[in-house]
Amino acid sequence: MKKTENIDIAIVGGGVSGVYSAWKLKQKYPNKKIVVFEGWDHIGGRLLSVVPPNIPDMVAELGGMRILQNAQPLIVELIRQLNKQLPDDNQIELYDFPVDENQNIAYLRGVYLRLSDFASKPDKVPYKLSFLERGGSPGGIVVNAIEQIVPGITNPKLTEEQRRVMAREASFAGEPLYKQGFWNVLYRVISGEAYQFGLDAGGYNSTLSNWNAADAIPWFLTDFGIVPQYKGFKNGFQQVPKTLADFFVKLGGEIRLNTKLNGFENVDGKFHLAFNETTVIADTLILAMPRRSLDLLAPTSPPLQRAKQLITSVTPRPLFKLFTTYTNPWWMAAGYTDEKTGKFVPVEAGRSVTDLPVRQTYYWPLNTGKPATKGESMLLASYDDGNNIGFWDGLRPQRKQAWSEGLQHAKIEAPFLGEEKNDKTDLDWFEYKAPIAMVEEVARQLQLMHGLSHTPIVKNAAFRDWGEDPFGGGWNSWNIGVKSWEVKEQITQPIDDLPLYVCGEAYSDAQGWVEGALQTTDIMLKKVMKK
Repeated sequence: MKKTENIDIAIVGGGVSGVYSAWKLKQKYPNKKIVVFEGWDHIGGRLLSVVPPNIPDMVAELGGMRILQNAQPLIVELIRQLNKQLPDDNQIELYDFPVDENQNIAYLRGVYLRLSDFASKPDKVPYKLSFLERGGSPGGIVVNAIEQIVPGITNPKLTEEQRRVMAREASFAGEPLYKQGFWNVLYRVISGEAYQFGLDAGGYNSTLSNWNAADAIPWFLTDFGIVPQYKGFKNGFQQVPKTLADFFVKLGGEIRLNTKLNGFENVDGKFHLAFNETTVIADTLILAMPRRSLDLLAPTSPPLQRAKQLITSVTPRPLFKLFTTYTNPWWMAAGYTDEKTGKFVPVEAGRSVTDLPVRQTYYWPLNTGKPATKGESMLLASYDDGNNIGFWDGLRPQRKQAWSEGLQHAKIEAPFLGEEKNDKTDLDWFEYKAPIAMVEEVARQLQLMHGLSHTPIVKNAAFRDWGEDPFGGGWNSWNIGVKSWEVKEQITQPIDDLPLYVCGEAYSDAQGWVEGALQTTDIMLKKVMKK
């Protein structure tokens, strides 16, 4: 017979939204019983920082890996608040996270380029660009197109909110922008070759796909168009939710891992939550879960079925990451000799891009943020999104609906590459180790992409596919025709007469970022605290 337990506030989901809201609510209501229920075995959600074997001065970010310091005030302020309470030897420290370095590689349509060649040697770029498009970077071409779609929106003096209002109120070709797809409007103002160049050389597939143009435009400008200043985390991004969870527990809160919610209903104004061995009755329920997790929960949770239209207003977008380690940073030799100085310029930081399925390769830095120039080193060998993720499906165990089959990610059997676990810190890495077939293929593509005569030997490899259940995607995008500025307010309390709340990155203005998770959680908390 199941046990029954009564609590004040139930929070489902141990990602940033869940533990942040728990910490805030416990400060506001110290005497209330607040419990966070997390179905997996760790705190962090889509933030997953693991230490590679034998490289203690590096952290592989299998999930989120950076913030935009100049455009994300909520996460910057949260880090400041947390550091005020953390001891000096455990501060959340940031480093400059480089992306596009001039000497890095763009291997496109079988042609080897340096990123600087886009502007300095446009004749080498293997795309039939128009006269006005030639010499532009992939991001620059899209930004110029955006300026034609919404004149004035690329003015650097505008705030992000001002750009959002402009896009929200804009029309293009006589139709409100929010009713049109980003891909559709881009195709009206740039050539098909320029669009393909932006897709291939930009490194991402889903960012230029057909999602709500009124949301995509300001999002793109913030992420890629207005000189972004990225910051990485010396001790891994997962330190943020782990710190929030620690602070919540120290205040008297409770976190229960490996506790999956099977469904819930509302009975006489209280929520009855069904777990495997317990029924929890809560006055308030907060679902800090990904969009796909809400889908999976809805069939056994009648209140969610009433909110279906709001829940389905966004589309999950797959993301895939594969990290590989080596005895030395072999990619430095893929640099070039500067024509003016005669000096060799190594490839050692930032990323290279290709239209091969690996798409983006990041030369991973040390925890200090400095390049790894000797000794055992690591690559984010493949950072994929959209349809490209399907390429790897034939080189890995079949995707499974983990919740419905009761499986954990570490229990899938297949041939894997890697040493035996030799240290406690290796444990997380080996839970995500990559199959041999996948590693052999990524090594082959890296050899081709870097113009090598040999295939680099991989020591260890770990991967994470965020398209799998229960996440369903690494980020989410607003659907065409949705008034996101209205939905992001409504979804936080989707049913007026119930103390049922939803928060997370999916329904924000900063989709794909922790900033978005904090944004919707703050909207939600104002409603909870008014009750």
